[in-house]
Amino acid sequence: MAIFNGKTVEDAIKLGLSTLSISEDQAVITVLEEPQKGFLGIGGHDAKVEVKVKENDGERAANFLSGIFDILKIPATTNLVENGDKIVIDIITTTPTAIIGYRGEVLDALQTLAGATANIGNDEYKKVVVNCESYREKREETLRTLAQRVADKAVKYGRKFSLEPMNSFERKIIHSALTDNEKVKTESQGVEPNRYIVVVPENYKEGTEIEVYGKQKNASNDKKPRGGKRDNRDRKEKSEVIRLEKKTIGYGTFLGNSLKED
Repeated sequence: MAIFNGKTVEDAIKLGLSTLSISEDQAVITVLEEPQKGFLGIGGHDAKVEVKVKENDGERAANFLSGIFDILKIPATTNLVENGDKIVIDIITTTPTAIIGYRGEVLDALQTLAGATANIGNDEYKKVVVNCESYREKREETLRTLAQRVADKAVKYGRKFSLEPMNSFERKIIHSALTDNEKVKTESQGVEPNRYIVVVPENYKEGTEIEVYGKQKNASNDKKPRGGKRDNRDRKEKSEVIRLEKKTIGYGTFLGNSLKED
């Protein structure tokens, strides 16, 4: 960005374009002052314009994110890679938790904003991916492992298993991970932003009991042990048994605090 003067606005613009070695369609030009002749040579001044190189889509998005980090006082820089219609912005920071957020919610929000910024005025949409500390790759690995685990349990018990709500990108990962598994099929259900995947086994059968391992969902559904109370250790070790007549099993707890787009 630079400011240029000229006897006319056109002269000032021409000087700016020549100095920056760019054409007019590559520049963002702002007229700061129109020229004035003054009275008897007194009080007159030249035209003044600001000329800066126009940002491309990726640069606009990356600079937008940098502005957000400045406002939030988060020490972070961006590394931009553009490949055709795909833009990847990698965030380098000493505080990745602040950028990623719980299960990637902050990172997803930043990606949405960056995508909207990059595609301002575009006829064809460019995909924008915002990453930090290889989070996207780690999350994808976690989801693929989860998909296989849920599929195995669905087949073993002959029951539907529902996963926690996910964004469209993450649902695609689950669908993709199980697309070649002939023993199960996947369905997306619900409405955004609470849309989720249900894994349905080929041997699905109604009205059976199934053990749900992990955190208790409803203490009233626990099987009563014979011979008195069970202690805390017993409560932790034994799995909860729930009768599911028309329900599916929530499987979100198995993700725990794992790293977090049919």
